[in-house]
Order: sequence, then C-alpha cells, then structure tokens
Amino acid sequence: MLKILAFILTAFVTIYGAVGCRATKKLQTIPNINDSVNVINPSASNRDSIVQEAHMTLQSLDRNQRNFTTFSAKIKVEYGDSKGKQSDLNAFVRLYKDSMIWASINATFLGVGVEALRVFITKDTVIILYKLDKEVEFHPFSYIEKVIHIPLTFSTLQDVIVGNPIYVGDSIVAYRRTENHILIATVGELFKNLLTVSESTNLMESSRLDDLNETENRTANFTYGGYEKNENYYFATNRAISISEKTKVNIVLSFKQYEFNNELSFRFIVPPNYKVK
Repeated sequence: MLKILAFILTAFVTIYGAVGCRATKKLQTIPNINDSVNVINPSASNRDSIVQEAHMTLQSLDRNQRNFTTFSAKIKVEYGDSKGKQSDLNAFVRLYKDSMIWASINATFLGVGVEALRVFITKDTVIILYKLDKEVEFHPFSYIEKVIHIPLTFSTLQDVIVGNPIYVGDSIVAYRRTENHILIATVGELFKNLLTVSESTNLMESSRLDDLNETENRTANFTYGGYEKNENYYFATNRAISISEKTKVNIVLSFKQYEFNNELSFRFIVPPNYKVK
C-alpha cells in the first residue's frame, strides 16, 4: 500500500509496454527516442534555428505552469504491478506550495470505503499513519526516493502532482516536428528526457525518462490527457505512470475533482494510542 501511495505522490500516463487499464486507451503511445527524433548535428548550418525553435516550445510549456498557493484533488487510482496485483483506490491530496503535502488513501473492503493511510510530507519529513493497524512511521523525506527508486526533491514532487514537466535537461540534443507532434529530447544530470508536445495546442502529451546511469537502468514513462481549461491554464485530468527497474509498476490516475488557491486545512494529528512502527 505504501508503494502505491509513493507512486501516486511522485508520478502521474500510456504505460511502458502494454497495460490493460481502461483509462490508458484515451492516451497516446509514448514514442521511442531512438526512432522518433533527429539528433541535432552540431555542425549543421541551421542548428541554431532548430535549437531556438525547440526552446520556444519548452517556453510554451513553462507558460502553462500556473502560479498557485494551494492545490487539492480527489483522484481515482488504478494500480498494477508485474506480479499481476491490481487495486482500485481513491486518493485525496492537499498541497501547500513549497511547504507541505497532506494525503489520504481510501480502499474498499466488503463494498465499504475505508481510510487505509494518511500521510503528511514536508521538505524534511514523511509521517505515515496506518489507520487500520493503528501504527505510525516517521521517516526523512529521502524515504520516498528509497521506495520508488527515482531521485526526488519536494519541488519535483509537487510538480508531478500538479502536472508540470520534470527533469527537463538544459541540453537539447534532438528535435522533430511532425504534422501532429513536436518531439524534443533533452539531457540533464540524471536522465535523458523525450518530451512529446501537441503541435496544435503546445500541451505536453508524454515524457519518457531514461537513466543516464546504465547500471541503474531505470525508465519512467508519463503521459497526460483529458486537458481541461482552468482559468487561463490547462490541467491534465487523465494521467499514468510506469516505472521500470527490476520490477514494473503501472498506475492510471483520473482526477475527479481539483481546485487551486482555496483555503485548506492541513491538520495532522498522530493519535496517542498509535504504535510507532
């Protein structure tokens, strides 16, 4: 259950490989970086104009990142792993920008919805309440990275929750424009990132991360769909993530409700009768 929560909070969808989840049918297939983009030749006469065009596309993604103070959402979660385990859950998430995240995970037992986990996250700390077992865990923030096997900061985590691009490298190494898509490959300190952007809307459709460290061999795929206009910004209500290392985990997320900049309560109390796990 904790791994499900960690993925909900750290990655939001088609999935790497074939996944039999209904929601993924709405989303586009993530292309392969080797087959889909043209490497930018450093000696090409039009190299500067190509790089400038790619930067303009990335800037359009930045302009869709809204300035906010708080965010809240109700999310339907479909989870599956390489062992065939599947779960349907409801997650309630509240975010205070650059400060704290409150989350509640509800599961269904015998047809009744029950709160199974409640979590509180700051830049330094992760507190997990196991509501059914009346237990509590205290961890440093780095615990989330340990669970999902991907480098993470609080800022990256909140970007994932609200749907902003993550791990976009400073170096643009490949670029291609088709009739319907713009594909940009970047390289950063940790990952190669292949971004697929809609040519007509300049909205992100997918992001594929490949680890630069071949010994780690981590791959993460994100896709985004079901965009709705919220004020002057667009929000992806259908997302999914697949992370593949030694095992593979797939999650489909459907945002049923979401709100920005409302007053929210982040009250989090550890009951005195809970046992430290």
